Amino acid sequence: MNSDKLTNRMLRIIKNAEKEASSSQHKVLQPIHFLLACLKEKEGVLGEIVLKCTIDEASIRNLINELDLKSDKNIQSHNSFNVPITNDVLTVLEQATCYMQNYNQVYINEGHLLKALIKANMLEEFVSEKDKKMILKLGTTSRDMVAHLHNYNFPDLIYSNIRRVNRDDKNKLIHFVESHFSQEWSETIKSAFLSTVPSIYVAFDNKGELVGFAGFDVYQNKKCYFGPMGVVKSNRVKGIGYSLLHHCLKDMHEIGYEYAIIGGAGPIEFYEKACHAVVIPASNI
Repeated sequence: MNSDKLTNRMLRIIKNAEKEASSSQHKVLQPIHFLLACLKEKEGVLGEIVLKCTIDEASIRNLINELDLKSDKNIQSHNSFNVPITNDVLTVLEQATCYMQNYNQVYINEGHLLKALIKANMLEEFVSEKDKKMILKLGTTSRDMVAHLHNYNFPDLIYSNIRRVNRDDKNKLIHFVESHFSQEWSETIKSAFLSTVPSIYVAFDNKGELVGFAGFDVYQNKKCYFGPMGVVKSNRVKGIGYSLLHHCLKDMHEIGYEYAIIGGAGPIEFYEKACHAVVIPASNI
């Protein structure tokens, strides 16, 4: 397990899971300890899960202590952990890594972990079917977020090779988005060029190659709506997405928007840190 591939929240979750294991009767880290550690996180989707699920943490801890650790759990030491672990722990983290890769992301987050716990049947004895469905719905899917722009200040940016699109960028950008992201996003960008001045920013590498884009007010003509945004995988973790985001937020603030809606955010922690965005609570549950 590479800690460089974990979000800060995931690092906290693993640390707290180890604490849960250390205070348990067996003193062995098991997958269920990850869930208990997730429930300690009170922000974002994890806070919403705590509020809307009927999970009793004390009952889970009692059940962990009552269950025998069978020999087929293959308890082992591992240099990534400070306590002994079961093989199931590695299974969950490997599955979480696969989900991260399938979503074309670069950091393992709590959504990948929760999905791995449920899909690998690691919560069967501890969590009801209703709560598992709730966790999947709230914690493992893209969520809409909102950022307050009233007191917005344009930050010092890490990446400077960014500009607003011009008409000559149209075909190249449409092809770029379709090649690296999706046909749906490509159609969105194509529609944006029907405007006289498309509200899209583009980023280039030091060779002048297009590596990222972000737009606002372009998705289905929705006002106050940020996105889509994409940076090619080989150029992530360089501040490009952060910079693209803030170029758009700056324009949205200057237009007079009080809020920016970030639609279908996958890397929730990124937006929480980058612009203090918060998850919009699910209303249909």
